[in-house]
Amino acid sequence: MQSMVVPADDGALLHVGVTGRGPDVVVLSGGPGCVHYLEHERLAPRGMRSWYPEPRGVGRSQGGPHDLGQAVADLEAVRRAAGADSWVVLGHSWGSDLAVRYALDHPDRVRSVVGVAGHGLHKDRTWSQAYESARHLEADLGIHWEPGVHAALNESFVQWIHEPDLLRRLADTTVPMTFIAAQHDIRPSWPLRQLATLVPHGEFDELPGVAHNFWSTDPHLWVDVVTDTCVAPSATSAAPPRS
Repeated sequence: MQSMVVPADDGALLHVGVTGRGPDVVVLSGGPGCVHYLEHERLAPRGMRSWYPEPRGVGRSQGGPHDLGQAVADLEAVRRAAGADSWVVLGHSWGSDLAVRYALDHPDRVRSVVGVAGHGLHKDRTWSQAYESARHLEADLGIHWEPGVHAALNESFVQWIHEPDLLRRLADTTVPMTFIAAQHDIRPSWPLRQLATLVPHGEFDELPGVAHNFWSTDPHLWVDVVTDTCVAPSATSAAPPRS
């Protein structure tokens, strides 16, 4: 795994890991506000050049609390530094939701979205009750996170999902999106099923026998799944240009 430092538009220096060769994929880990726990060669999709930007204000990246607009702008700064005209966007957990936002804001730069074990674009009481009641069943992996970044991005997320044109933008997107749930995830999967049904080129799949953090418990399965999904025909063909 190599690394580089990318200056964001405001001059903040962002840590970015990179590994592999082939078509470009940017990998977004969860949180929000977590260090990049997927930044490891053994977790990278095969046959692709993988980029691992650490969020601003977290770990090795400068900056501090920020909103979703800034997070998307930082991804664009990384893409330009990578020299990628467009790329696949692979996100786990919170990273899946950020991937959708990025694709809606920059559809010409995203060949496809692959969202694994995401939350979905909602703030639903029954979903939260199911999640909270089962949290004690999920192992704590001890991943470092920044509470300030977490709080700011959560607040921005709630503002975004309340925007009146969000569902219209999802229904009109030309970006192919695949959403993958883990069978034993304590996070209910219905929001991902809804997203896969709403977007015109959406797909949904559920992985049997694994939980939310199967990238840690079943790394070989993680690599197989993200490789198969990221290099699928829908992922390697560019989305039609928008007028």
